Amino acid sequence: MRTLGLAVLVLLTGCLKSDPAPPLTGPVGGEERPGLQTMVLKTLDGKEWRLSQDKGQVVLLDVWATWCEPCADSLPMYHDLLKEFGPRGFKLYGINVDADSKVVTPFLKELKVEIPVLVDPGAATVEGALKVSVMPTAYLIDRQGKLRHVHDGFAEEFLPRYMKEIEELLAEKAQ
Repeated sequence: MRTLGLAVLVLLTGCLKSDPAPPLTGPVGGEERPGLQTMVLKTLDGKEWRLSQDKGQVVLLDVWATWCEPCADSLPMYHDLLKEFGPRGFKLYGINVDADSKVVTPFLKELKVEIPVLVDPGAATVEGALKVSVMPTAYLIDRQGKLRHVHDGFAEEFLPRYMKEIEELLAEKAQ
């Protein structure tokens, strides 16, 4: 049962508030995430989403939960990144892994954050497809759909790094 793995990991380690570290460029350890291309998630209103829908865009996927304090700290930053870079071809999706997706909308309203949300109750899909090991984890994907940067945990100091990476990916030509 794959969802048990992430749940046990989070119970043992908690969410990760990271010290700033150098970005992980490319898949961690050179490891590909083949499930990224075939992963199908649902939006809060029940529509299906696939990464291929956003080909030609720079995409940031952030795996989070309402009970994860560093996740809540990161969401306003993602809201701001989306406002700044969205008009230039940047997409952002928060992938919520709470068991009950009904908690998501009130939580985001309380934070005054508006971001597109995909739901994966219990992390059944993302744990295998993205190999999530801590929360939050952000995946930055280029215009060709290739995973380019992975950020485990969250610290406010990550913002300049995220902005630099997004700028670089937006500057690359779509193929």
